[in-house]
Amino acid sequence: MIRSDDESCDAFFDGRVTIYQSRAGHRFSLDALLLAHFVTVKTGARIVDLGTGNGVIPLALAILHPSIEVTGIELQASMVERARRNIAHNKLQSCIKIAHGDVRSPNQIAGGGVFDAAICNPPYRKSTSGRLSANRERQMARHEIAGGLSEFLEAGSFLLRTNGRMAMVYGAVRSVDLLTAMRHAALEPKRLRYVHSFARAKASLVLVEAIKAGRSGIEVLPPLIVYQRAKTYSAEAASMIAGARRLSGALEVDP
Repeated sequence: MIRSDDESCDAFFDGRVTIYQSRAGHRFSLDALLLAHFVTVKTGARIVDLGTGNGVIPLALAILHPSIEVTGIELQASMVERARRNIAHNKLQSCIKIAHGDVRSPNQIAGGGVFDAAICNPPYRKSTSGRLSANRERQMARHEIAGGLSEFLEAGSFLLRTNGRMAMVYGAVRSVDLLTAMRHAALEPKRLRYVHSFARAKASLVLVEAIKAGRSGIEVLPPLIVYQRAKTYSAEAASMIAGARRLSGALEVDP
C-alpha cells in the first residue's frame, strides 16, 4: 500500500489495526475509540459514520463487531481517498464502505431510514470560537465550518430507521446544546456518560446515545476515568485502547 511522504502509519488495538494519517492534518484521538466502545451494536447491524475522517471509527467497529456493515461518510476528497486506502490496507472492504458525501444533504447519501445505527465524532467548536488552524483538515475536524451540531443530528435522524440509535461524543461544556439539539431532531437521549481525564478532574467529554422517536427517560452511567495517574491509563481505558469487546456487560479482550 502506497504511503505519501506527508503521512505516518500508526497502529491501534495492540497493533491489529494500522492507519495512514496526515502528519500535519487531522489525526484521530482517544475520543474515536471511546465512542466505538460506547455505541450499542446489534448483530448484523447497518451503521453509518458521519464525518468518518481517516476511517478510524469504521475500522474499530469492524474489529469489535465482525458481523456488521459500516458506511463512512466524508466531505473532504483527500480524506475519502485516505480512508479507502486504510480500509483496503486492513483488508476490511467486505464490511466497510467509504462514500464522498455531505451531512448537510443527507438525502444524497442514502435513502431515509436505512441504517440501524449512526455514529458521529463531530467538530466540538463553533466556527467563531477559538483560533482556526492553518491546516484545512484540522479546521474542519475541530470547528463547525462544513456543518454544525444540528446538521449532523438531522442527517443521523434522516438516515436512521425508527428506533435506530445515534451515538455521539462531544465536548462536555456543550452538553446542554447536544441534548437539546437531539430532541429537536427527534432523537431522544437514552444513555449518557461523562469522560474525565482523572477521577477528580472536571468532565472533558460526554458520550450520549439517543433513539429515534424513543420515549423519554435517560440512563446516566458511571463516569469514565481515562487516567489512573499521569501517563497511566485506567484499567477500563486501557482495555478499550487494546481493542476489548463488551459482552454481557463485561469487557473481553480478544486473544
